[in-house]
Amino acid sequence: MKGFNAFVQLFMPKDKVFYSLFEEVADTVARMGALLKAVVSEPDYDKRAVLILQLEEQEHVNDEFTHRIFTELGRNFITPFDREDIHYLASALDDICDYIYSAAKKINFYKVNPNDAGIQKMADLIEQGSVQIRGAVRELRNMRDMRAITDALVRVNSLENQADDVFDMSIERLFEMEPDAKEVIKKRDIYQVMEIVTDKCEDATNVIESIIIKYA
Repeated sequence: MKGFNAFVQLFMPKDKVFYSLFEEVADTVARMGALLKAVVSEPDYDKRAVLILQLEEQEHVNDEFTHRIFTELGRNFITPFDREDIHYLASALDDICDYIYSAAKKINFYKVNPNDAGIQKMADLIEQGSVQIRGAVRELRNMRDMRAITDALVRVNSLENQADDVFDMSIERLFEMEPDAKEVIKKRDIYQVMEIVTDKCEDATNVIESIIIKYA
């Protein structure tokens, strides 16, 4: 299937290639959001490790697509929107994937039980945000349904605000309830990385907003 897609892209107008590549990246973001949710929902360490390997594979897939976006950017004079925006959006989406993978790795690296209210809620917000990101990116090709794009952007902003609140409450509870200093350090690190994921989702929507303001 990948070979067929590559074949089709040879005959695609060069500026349209960017839409396909961004859609592939956005699909990967959504898959990784769902996998992270699966990781924190799995109580068994070894089964989590299998899911984390899947996340690693998806992160590598994303790296390949991101590299292709940058290659196309250097190769093509005609682009569907500003070159800077293409670069910023590709980087923001890549950051989302990197930090999702990092959060999952830390859970097993630290041998932390993810059955924790803060980790569970953060993973849920990340999954929701990744779905909204995918929807917004897919609308860029035609920009016909501006309501769908703006609704997704507003939703991601709301999710990021919720993540800030969850992070603050989780840290407060952690210091109040956790007697083991090592556990405090481990969980705080995981909370921070997961909160960064939601920040990166908001960064991506800021770029998308810039694009639609210029071109819609």
